[in-house]
Amino acid sequence: MSMPGKDDDDGVVSFLVRHVWLGMRAAIEDELDGFGLTVPQFATLLMLDHLPGMSIAEVARACGSTRQAANEMAAGLQARGLVERSPHPTDRRAHQLSATEAGREMLRKAQPAVRRREEELEAGLSPELRAAGREWMLQMAAACVLQEKG
Repeated sequence: MSMPGKDDDDGVVSFLVRHVWLGMRAAIEDELDGFGLTVPQFATLLMLDHLPGMSIAEVARACGSTRQAANEMAAGLQARGLVERSPHPTDRRAHQLSATEAGREMLRKAQPAVRRREEELEAGLSPELRAAGREWMLQMAAACVLQEKG
């Protein structure tokens, strides 16, 4: 099957990115299943490891989901003892999320499986192409954030 844009410059980049994301998400879901995690749960643990104290709204934006879906997902992680909620220091209506030690341990166990699967998917790519792909994604993410703020 030929992908739109594969052989010409008429392809819509956002469609191609979505197609890659959906394929990678399915592959990563298979890996995470053994840990009892979904991709959004793994992403949340990863984000909270780097940015503890995120609100549900921030998690929802970062995961590309609704606030309600993020709240339900966080509730599942909380029920398993992987995250905890605490009152937000400046917004009495909001809560901050933090990974518990059990959540950080789950992340440490799951990350190697995710990385291994990503490496399998990238196996046919040269190191230069891998680096260029990562650089492109970082620059595009930054451009999108700038546009959101502008």
